[in-house]
Amino acid sequence: MRSLIGFPAVVNEKAARAVAAMVVLVTAVALATGWLWLSAVLAVGFALRVASGPRFDPFGQLATKVLAPRLGAARMVSGAPKRFAQGVGLAFTTAATVAWVLGTPVVTIGLLAVLLGFAALEAFVGFCAGCFVFGQLMRVGLVSDDTCVECADITLRRREPAAA
Repeated sequence: MRSLIGFPAVVNEKAARAVAAMVVLVTAVALATGWLWLSAVLAVGFALRVASGPRFDPFGQLATKVLAPRLGAARMVSGAPKRFAQGVGLAFTTAATVAWVLGTPVVTIGLLAVLLGFAALEAFVGFCAGCFVFGQLMRVGLVSDDTCVECADITLRRREPAAA
């Protein structure tokens, strides 16, 4: 029986970008409406994705089953940096939720604004800041090279087929 906990070794980058777009949407709604309690909803989603990838997360399910297949062929990338990025999102949304509960909406708004910026970079530009930091942590030796062989050796990365 497959474990219910655990992040996939490889993920579809298009699905990850679709999840990021949903995070952008919910975060923008929270900031535009003042519904800062949505930071808790985002935190639960990040926690579910950190623990088990898209398996139990509504955003992950929508992205992998509905949105990503409509975006063309999957582009598989290493899961370890994406899990790290989800962990960073979890830290930001948890801190934003705690700030909201403690009655410091300015802190909540600031944290959600930062989250919005980084999620937008992932969703619309394809730049995963968490993945970048993960690579830098590997480069300086704080994360073992065997955690992500593809990340450690750029020559192992899959290339997109050239457009004809």
